[in-house]
Amino acid sequence: MNCLILAVSSDFIPEQEEMTSASDIGRKVKQQRKRLGMNQAELAMVSGTGVRFISDLENGKETCEVGKMLQVLASLGIKIDISGGGEDQD
Repeated sequence: MNCLILAVSSDFIPEQEEMTSASDIGRKVKQQRKRLGMNQAELAMVSGTGVRFISDLENGKETCEVGKMLQVLASLGIKIDISGGGEDQD
C-alpha cells in the first residue's frame, strides 16, 4: 500500500505524519501556517497563489492543483516523502 508522508522541516522539531486524504493535507497546511503566524493572504502572496486556493486547500478540496499545492508546501517548509509499500511497478 502506498502512503504519503508529510514531514514538517522548519525551526520546529521535524515530525512525520501519514497523510491519507486532502483533508489531512489541508489540516497540516493550516497548522503550519498558524505556527508561522501567517494569515491566508500572506501565505498566498509568498507562495504565488491566491487566497481562494489557500482556503480550498486548507478545507480539503480534493481537486486542488498539485503544482500549486507543492508551491504552498514549499513556502511553509513542508516536504513530501512518498513511500511505496512494495516492489516498483511501471
